[in-house]
Formats: sequence, structure tokens, C-alpha cells
Amino acid sequence: MRLIGVDGSQLGIFATPDAQSIADDQHLDLVEVAPNADPPVCRIMDYGKYKYEQDIKAKKARKHQATVQIKEIKFRPKIDTHDYETKKKHVVRFLNAGAKVKVTIMFRGREMVHAERGLAILERLAEDVKDLATIENQPKLEGRNMFMLIQPIKKDSKESKGAETAAEDSRTEQGASDA
Repeated sequence: MRLIGVDGSQLGIFATPDAQSIADDQHLDLVEVAPNADPPVCRIMDYGKYKYEQDIKAKKARKHQATVQIKEIKFRPKIDTHDYETKKKHVVRFLNAGAKVKVTIMFRGREMVHAERGLAILERLAEDVKDLATIENQPKLEGRNMFMLIQPIKKDSKESKGAETAAEDSRTEQGASDA
């Protein structure tokens, strides 16, 4: 087998018992890293330390991973304006929290005949939250429910800072012209 040292240098080709004795002399482990190579490649390393470092890297990757939640809000086609406004506030809260929102219109009985009323509600909601969100999945009728998925707009910190400084500049110019 081809043997690689602790520092990454190639030590040469050795028989398995010889490679194992070299690793034992250094109080380290002999780990096979490329079993399908010709000859197979083994490395001398502290395997416990290696596994520990791999676990730490995996934990960091999971920690910094962004998880997207999908919240669902349900409407009825005969919703009143106050109820609509209340549910719209919930949608806005979910979007501000960074979650996607699945909006469902539930039809019962003969309400299925007037599916356009449900579509009008979804379009109205999309129009009301267009500054916060974009439509990911267009409204779609499946069985007795109509679905639409909206996702929050990604806000760039650089763009928002640029907009704030531009607004401040215009205020200061306006103040200077008034004086």
C-alpha cells in the first residue's frame, strides 16, 4: 500500500504490517483513505482527533444552515373585510419573520361553482403584500381547496443602507433650501 505521513508527505509503498508498525511507533492510527486505488492509499493520523474535527465541522454547517418555515393561513370565499384584514396581518407577520406562507381558500358545498371568488381573494392578498413578498406558486385549484405560495423578498443590507443614506441626503438638501 502507498503510505502518506502525518504531514501529508508520501513515505512510499509498504506492506501492511510494515505500515502498521510505522503508525504504532508514532502512536497514531493507520487509516485507509483510497481503497480502490492501485495500490491502496493509507494515511497515518490520529483518527479520534480527525473524527472530532469532522463532527465539529458538521455541527457548524448545521448551525449556519438557513431553515425556511412554511406557515399556512386559511381563508373562506365568503370572508368579511375585517376578517380578511386580520388574516392579512398574520400573513405580513409571517413574511416579516422570514417564513413562506401557503394561503389556502377552502370551498364547501356549492361554493365550488364560484372558484373565481377565491381567486379574487388570493389576487387581492398578493396585491396587498406585493412590497413584502413575491408569488412563488401561482393560485392552483386542487380538489376543494385553492392554494398559493408566497415567499418574502430578500432584503440586501447594502441596498437598504444605500436607500437610507439617499433619504437622509434628500432631507438635508430640503432643509438647506428651506433656510
